[in-house]
Amino acid sequence: MSKNIPNESSCIRILIEAGCKQRVIVHCCTVGAVAETMLSRIDADWGLVMAGSLLHDIGRSVDNGIMHALIGSEIVRKMGFSEELVGVIKKHTGAGLDDVDARDMGLPPGDYMPRTIEEKIVAHADNLVSDDRVISHRHSVERLMNKGALRGAERMESLHWELSKLYGKDLDVIPNIIGEYPKLKWLSNL
Repeated sequence: MSKNIPNESSCIRILIEAGCKQRVIVHCCTVGAVAETMLSRIDADWGLVMAGSLLHDIGRSVDNGIMHALIGSEIVRKMGFSEELVGVIKKHTGAGLDDVDARDMGLPPGDYMPRTIEEKIVAHADNLVSDDRVISHRHSVERLMNKGALRGAERMESLHWELSKLYGKDLDVIPNIIGEYPKLKWLSNL
C-alpha cells in the first residue's frame, strides 16, 4: 500500500484547518477509538485505518448531507494523500452504497462500497458511533430500517457479523471495553 498517509496528530490538525466543527472532530476521534479497538484483534493497515477513521468526516467542513463522503475524499485527494485513504473516506457511509442507493441519493456514478478490510473497519466503526457515543450496531440497523433503507440495513448487519467473526467476538462488546464515551487521546491539543 502507498504510505502517503498522515499520522494521527496530523489528522486532527487537518480537520481543524479544514474548518470542521469541534462536534465533528470529537465524533471522528470517537470513531478512531472504536477502530483502534477493532485493530487490536483484526489484521489491517493500522495507519490507514486510523487516518481514515480520523478523517472520514472531513467533508462535513463543506456539506453535512450525503455528499460529505465524496467531498471529503476529494479534499484528501487534493492534499496529495494516498488513493487508499481517498477510498476509505469515499466508502464510509453505512455499510456502503450500491448503484441503486447512489443514484437514489443523487450521487454521481462511482464505487461507494467498502471492499478492503480497512474500508470495512472505518465504515463499521462509524456505524458504532452516534455523535460522540459508542452504540450497538442494532441502533444503526434499526435507524436505517425506520428510514425504509432495508437493503442498507441488511448490508450493515452482514458487515457487523463479518467483522465480528474476524474480531473473535460480537463487536457490540466495544462499549463495554472502551466505554460509551471513551477517553479520546487525540483531543488533548484542542
